[in-house]
Amino acid sequence: MSGNPYDSSHGFAIPPMPPMPPGPPPAAPDGLRALAVALLNLSGLGLGYALLRRWLAAAVCLAVTAVLLFVALPADADGVSSALVGSYLAFLLLAAVHGAVAGLRRPLAWPGQRPLALALGVALLAVPAGGAVLYDDARDEAVEKMLLERLTEADRLVAAAGDESWGTAEPDYREALAVYRDLSADHEGSRAAQRVPERMEVYYETVGAAYEEQDYCQAIEPLRYLRDVPDRMPDEALGSLATWPDDRLATSLYECGAGKLAAGEADWTTSFGQLLSTFPDAEQTAKVEPAVGSAVDRAAKGLGGDEPCGAMDSLRALSARITELSDNNSDTAKALDAQATRAEDRADSGTYACGVDQYEDGDFADAQSTMNQFVKANKNHRNAERAKKIAIAAEVAQTVPEAGKRLPTTASGGSISVTVKNDSPDEIRVLYTGPVTGSLTLKACGDCQAYSLASTITPGFQPCSDGKNYPQKTISLPPGTTYFVHKPVGDSLASPASDTAKLDPGYIYTECAYTTQGFGTSL
Repeated sequence: MSGNPYDSSHGFAIPPMPPMPPGPPPAAPDGLRALAVALLNLSGLGLGYALLRRWLAAAVCLAVTAVLLFVALPADADGVSSALVGSYLAFLLLAAVHGAVAGLRRPLAWPGQRPLALALGVALLAVPAGGAVLYDDARDEAVEKMLLERLTEADRLVAAAGDESWGTAEPDYREALAVYRDLSADHEGSRAAQRVPERMEVYYETVGAAYEEQDYCQAIEPLRYLRDVPDRMPDEALGSLATWPDDRLATSLYECGAGKLAAGEADWTTSFGQLLSTFPDAEQTAKVEPAVGSAVDRAAKGLGGDEPCGAMDSLRALSARITELSDNNSDTAKALDAQATRAEDRADSGTYACGVDQYEDGDFADAQSTMNQFVKANKNHRNAERAKKIAIAAEVAQTVPEAGKRLPTTASGGSISVTVKNDSPDEIRVLYTGPVTGSLTLKACGDCQAYSLASTITPGFQPCSDGKNYPQKTISLPPGTTYFVHKPVGDSLASPASDTAKLDPGYIYTECAYTTQGFGTSL
């Protein structure tokens, strides 16, 4: 029969299964609990999720924090990117909001009291905050180490550059200076920046080492470079070093210029010129004019030596270079201008000695030019008259080298009468040298013609024969050998002619100039 509660097969009844009880009812909304969960999640450890027994979400929080720590540690000078930090903070805020929503109605597994959970959340906020502080400290220390390494590298560059020449070392010096400047200007409070001033002392001493070694010419460019360093470095990094190169550079410019001047090198004016323009009032500048004056005196002494022409050229060159330095209105420049004039005057006075030396060396063309130059510039000089004689003798010797074996004197006149006639259609100049030296000019013979070459070798050929009124002059000469040269005056193409006459007492001599015409024309 239906509805029998007994099982007929077993003889007893089975009671019906009771219905499954529903899950725990949701907790009432609790803002304090939600805040506690949010704060616990802000620690980055996922503790808010753990107290809500949301293990997967808690594991995600721990994993994200672990990734951040893996990337950020150990701390270095560059730190972590702002994008990564921003993403992590955004994740924590999202976890806090999500945890707060979840904890609004879900009871905590532990602790049972909400205020305790809230206090725990607040306390654990110290974990990320403290971590950030410690990380910043670690990063600052990493930056300090990095800056100290840069300082050490700059020091190494300076030490290595000190063993090189300035041209090779300059790029390294500039690179090291850029590091020192960056440390001082952009990392002012760092330990490395605090060490820069003492490093700059070493830097200046290394760059300027050539000065301490008294290699003054080599010291100039490094010291000029150091004078520009204050334009690149903060004042507090240099202190008194800002003016350290000034006196050293002035000394180097003077010593280099003075050394080259004494050695006869041409570029001494470069150093002295820089000294005058850069340090016009320095005590080294006041030494320039006396040094130049001494150089003029040394060059002038050479006028009485074996090479007077070289001494004369040196004086003229010296005068020209001194003039280059005196191109301003300073007192030193005016004194130098006076030295330039003195050098030129001494050179002029040495022209005579140079001409004599050229004559004695057989450089007759140069001797003639030099003596003519001397006479033109020194008409009233005590040697002007003899210089004229030497110029005439040098001109004769260019045609008759034998005539140049003896230096002419200022003697004139003699006991032997010599009449010089011009049997030539050209105006001629007659030069002679021997016991006395001189010259004369004869007008052209108006009705005279050139002789054929053939006629001059005909027996009985006699130019300047009687019957014509030849232009003529009579001179008195002493006994001995006199060398004559006849030279046309003006545009005549006739070549000079010469005659050597041995004059004896008791005779009257005639010297005749005539023109021959053949393959060429000659007197």
